[in-house]
Amino acid sequence: MSISISVIIPALNEERLLPGLLEALQRQSLPPQEVIVADAGSRDGTVALAEAAGARVVPGGKPAAGRNAGAAAAQGELLLFLDSDVLPPDDFLEKFIQEFDERGLDVATAGILPSSDSSADWLLAEAVNTYLELIQPLAPHAGGYCILARRSLHEAIGGFDETLALAEDHNYVQRAARLGKFGFVTGTRLGLSMRRLEKEGVARLALMYLYSEIYV
Repeated sequence: MSISISVIIPALNEERLLPGLLEALQRQSLPPQEVIVADAGSRDGTVALAEAAGARVVPGGKPAAGRNAGAAAAQGELLLFLDSDVLPPDDFLEKFIQEFDERGLDVATAGILPSSDSSADWLLAEAVNTYLELIQPLAPHAGGYCILARRSLHEAIGGFDETLALAEDHNYVQRAARLGKFGFVTGTRLGLSMRRLEKEGVARLALMYLYSEIYV
């Protein structure tokens, strides 16, 4: 595959999890052209760790602003937005891009695998994957943890809406799907930290996602 890929990671005080993602990106069977970390003013070792791993660091902000800042600095034909708490398998990019290309997609997301052995976490992950796959014909959804878009489409829709207080990721793919083809890639998944579930608890997190759906 000759297409160039820029990976963009918004980050704020992510010295604990970011190194794992950067190392996973270095091991990819289809390596990205560049990795850009959009830092929102970290006060820990995030910036130093990113630069030591060969990533380019640009000023960021809230997730939408960080993703836009990273995209503006990127050179790749494809823009892959990842959160710093994901962990892709070594063949993730190769399989993701292959299916993206074979299906003629312009914007896409992938399923998740929990980064724990908890059966409750695995059930929740499967529920999320099933929901995202089933709802895509009606209303495309994609968590900000993983969104792949063609640069031309990103620019055509003006990037992420930085005025939104919530669900800017779902808004992004829904606007993108009006101009291009959206898809949920099933041939590969990436690991996702369950830290939000651990912090909020199942009941509170479910209410937050319900509110997000109403907001959307």
